[in-house]
Amino acid sequence: MESLSVEYKKSFGKEVIISLVAFANAEGGAVIVGVVPKALVEQRDGKQVLIFEINEFPVKPVAYKNRYYKRVHNSNHLLTLDEIVDLQQQALSLSFDAYPSRTTMSNLDTKLIDQFFSRVDRRGRVALRDDLQTNLVKLKLIREGKVTIAAELLFGAPDCAIRIGRFKSEATIIDDNVVRAPLLLAVEEALTFIKKHINLSYHFDGSIERKERWQYPLEALRELLLNAVVHRDYKSASDIVVKIFDDRIVFTNPGKLFGKLRVEDLERDDYVSSLRNRLLAEAFYLTGDIERYGTGFVRIREFLSSYPEISLHFEEMGDFFKVELRPVAQVTPPVTPPVTPPIIPITDLERRILMLLSNEPTSSSSDLAGVLSMRRDTVKEYLGRLKAKGLLVREGSPRMGRWLLTDAGRTALADAGNSSACGQLGNTPQND
Repeated sequence: MESLSVEYKKSFGKEVIISLVAFANAEGGAVIVGVVPKALVEQRDGKQVLIFEINEFPVKPVAYKNRYYKRVHNSNHLLTLDEIVDLQQQALSLSFDAYPSRTTMSNLDTKLIDQFFSRVDRRGRVALRDDLQTNLVKLKLIREGKVTIAAELLFGAPDCAIRIGRFKSEATIIDDNVVRAPLLLAVEEALTFIKKHINLSYHFDGSIERKERWQYPLEALRELLLNAVVHRDYKSASDIVVKIFDDRIVFTNPGKLFGKLRVEDLERDDYVSSLRNRLLAEAFYLTGDIERYGTGFVRIREFLSSYPEISLHFEEMGDFFKVELRPVAQVTPPVTPPVTPPIIPITDLERRILMLLSNEPTSSSSDLAGVLSMRRDTVKEYLGRLKAKGLLVREGSPRMGRWLLTDAGRTALADAGNSSACGQLGNTPQND
């Protein structure tokens, strides 16, 4: 069966080479060509087949006649220009944010740069110098005398934004904001707007002070914003979009998962992250905003552990990556109609006995015989009938016990009507 790493061909031709190129640009694979006479490599189903294998090529992308291919499921697809650039960057350990920007040092916010290095110095994850320019070079935010795209994004006026909206429905927006600021400020500004539009409740846990509980854990929201700004594809002209609904919040950022990372990998705690923007990731790591590379979704799951009512979902949609926090799906049990005991017809005398015992459950057969002006043996016979019909039960000992009407007994009594003059013990009814 053909797959991401196996291809079958009837004969050798350019399609075989295209498949090999696609495998080389992915994670390697094998092309099996058959039937091939006089070239016995392997026997399969009684036929001689020739197998071409290729390993993943370390320096990508690989081309065939100036065309680049990739393996998608069980077929070959032409690479887009952006995908060709991404493959080359991965192969050469380059990063898009390390390329020179068209801005200059004079366009960067030096006060913000000082604040950044103060935070970095407090974390102590890298040794800094007293000279600002030297430190920027040390962190590769300036390369060969030129400001990098990462530096422009962090300290300048980036040509990208975080668009946030409060929605009542998919088509109805209540409030919105476009955050256009250096990334070091944009995350906090976006989080402030989100807090304005999510619920905040208070509760007491026995201590004097009340406790705040946001609709979503703020740490998880901040981690999702950081994930979006650090890992988005800055070659795209699209913006990060955050949609806040009554019951969910959705983050969408340009760029699918980078490198070999797959959506299903993010569900594991041991996934290995691929960095599209290495300098941005390093900058937020040095300030302590990112604890370790490749642990963002692990941390988000940890933050959500105290919010069992919220579930985490992520997916790729075209050239975008989407993350959603929404209520855990509730399985509503089927509504079982109440069981109504069947109505069992009773005689007038049986009704009178049930009425007496509902009023005086400790009455004996002798007591009933006296009230009903009947023989005791006859009363005992009727009590046996009522028990057999499931209308009456005896609880306790013969001397100290009492009679109880079952649900069916009460239903039968109510159905027969309780307007008789039977009443309390001591009333003398008519003989049957």
